Amino acid sequence: MSATTPALFLTRWVTHLCAPTFVLLSGASAYLSLQKRGDIGAARRFLISRGLWLVILEFTVVNFGIWFDVHFEVFLLQVIAAIGLGFVVLGALLTWNPKILGIIGVGIVALQHVFSSTTSHLFVPGLIPLGENHNLLVGYPPIPWIAILLVGFGCGRWFEHTRLDRRRLFAIVGLVCIGLFVVLRALNVYGDPAPWSIQQNGLFTCLSFINVTKYPPSLLFDLLMLGWMFLLLSLAECAGNRMTAVLEVYGRVPLFYYLWHWYLIHTLLFIVLFAQGFSPADFRFGFNFGRPEGTSGLELWAVYLLWLGVIAALYPVCRWYDQYKQRNRKQKWLSYL
Repeated sequence: MSATTPALFLTRWVTHLCAPTFVLLSGASAYLSLQKRGDIGAARRFLISRGLWLVILEFTVVNFGIWFDVHFEVFLLQVIAAIGLGFVVLGALLTWNPKILGIIGVGIVALQHVFSSTTSHLFVPGLIPLGENHNLLVGYPPIPWIAILLVGFGCGRWFEHTRLDRRRLFAIVGLVCIGLFVVLRALNVYGDPAPWSIQQNGLFTCLSFINVTKYPPSLLFDLLMLGWMFLLLSLAECAGNRMTAVLEVYGRVPLFYYLWHWYLIHTLLFIVLFAQGFSPADFRFGFNFGRPEGTSGLELWAVYLLWLGVIAALYPVCRWYDQYKQRNRKQKWLSYL
């Protein structure tokens, strides 16, 4: 709170919505895929193979896009690997009742604060040395994120309801989640390792109140972010216009977009650094992403412009790939990208 501005805080805070939404909807998609296939054996093979593929992508294509380090000094375990590991676990448990798996997921989410003091990187982030020059950075400890995926699998049947029923149900669930967040956060006793406190003014006190912990995702983080997710899903049920048609293009090829956006963003980083007078000799890789030491980068307003530019630039590519997938539905490899 002492080192941020409201604009910078909210810019980072709103991105917290992404990962839990990705993970929960991945679980829901796995449920819908199982219902469509009607074959537990085939669904299990697909989930496990896709899960392992996502882990491989994470530590190769994604990691290089993040670090741009040909030596791979840092392997980062984040959201793609977390989803991949979740698919493997879900595939192994696919004969279990989806409601039971959803309840197990809710139980882990509710009780994970108990394990926050553990040193196991299954529950908490951390750095694991892999020899002299390599490290594994566990940014997304698997168990808290697998729990969200199991919750999504348990909620999958909700997506089979009629549009009107989905809209009503998502709104109720979203409001309940946010209501529970407000009550638990106000008590300031359980649910997040970082308690809120009175700040220099009312605005910063509100920011402190919603400043929940993502690494690992706390109970209050999950309630707040998934609550907003369900409310947005409810609103999306009654939306249908040109904007939603554009957004659906990205939504039909999410992994394809995700992979490409890292490379475009990182390329833009180096273009900015060259424009600011830096040379390759100044670049520092590893944990510094290639950024030089000292002051570099752009003002926040310019970052927003580049963000919009990245989204716009990738739209034609995503649209092409979406159309390609639609024309070639029988090619199984497309289901992995």
